[in-house]
Amino acid sequence: MDMPAVQPAGWRLAVSQYVAVTKPRIVLLAAFCALIGMLLASRTQVPWQILLFGTLGISLLAGAGFAFNCLIERHIDARMMRTRGRPSARGDVGAPGTALFATVLAAGGAFVLYRFVNPLTMWLTLATFVGYAGIYTVLLKPATPQNIVIGGASGAMPPVLGWAAVANEVSAAPLVLFLIIFVWTPPHFWSLALYRIDDYRKSGLPMLPVTHGPEFTRLNILLYTILLVAASVLPFLIQMSGPLYLVCALALDAVFVAYAWRLWRSYSDELARRTFGYSIFYLAALFGALLVDHFMS
Repeated sequence: MDMPAVQPAGWRLAVSQYVAVTKPRIVLLAAFCALIGMLLASRTQVPWQILLFGTLGISLLAGAGFAFNCLIERHIDARMMRTRGRPSARGDVGAPGTALFATVLAAGGAFVLYRFVNPLTMWLTLATFVGYAGIYTVLLKPATPQNIVIGGASGAMPPVLGWAAVANEVSAAPLVLFLIIFVWTPPHFWSLALYRIDDYRKSGLPMLPVTHGPEFTRLNILLYTILLVAASVLPFLIQMSGPLYLVCALALDAVFVAYAWRLWRSYSDELARRTFGYSIFYLAALFGALLVDHFMS
């Protein structure tokens, strides 16, 4: 008896489910930050091979890290309204399949970076992958309310990886980009955690609003945002950028500080949502201004 043919719709559904566990929107943000690093590392045109394969390899390893994160946290995700729709949380993709998929992505990304970019970028990206999927997800996130601060180091690496792909070295300039994202991460994420506090209570994770309360978290958002102002002007201070970037950075900083101040003084869930949304715009606009300034100067 002939076996029934697999319908194309079934294949498309399976592919979309596996793609979903890579958190494609965050992968795109990581790829964007890596691309910024590549472009800033060169005063001329970046070789197309580096641009293509560097972005591809970094994106594959980022997607692998997020897939492992979904695998490890699938039971936690199932308890949270924000994440219970993920295919891994619903059980639409099994643990063995997710593990195999993530491993293939990681191996493919490492091969692409080693073969077509350079070994330094491969090792740095692999270290970022291990830091996120292993150290952050397995060890830090369930253990300390400072998880997002320490684990933010992995999320801050993409511009360093992009820079290394072009320059085959890591200098002060990409480390400044790293610092900006590292300091930006806590106010960005804690704004989300504030209006999703009930979700995080259900999750059992020691997130700062749950362990230390919303008021303490709001104060920390303000303090980190002020620290971000200092970090954001460093490209100008080390002569990595010019006056155009400085003006844009200070304008973006002023709005972010205003959001953080209002959040601290008169909290509402709607204001927290708007602060979270602005934080995403802030990072994209800040790096965009840095890029425009780089090629205009």
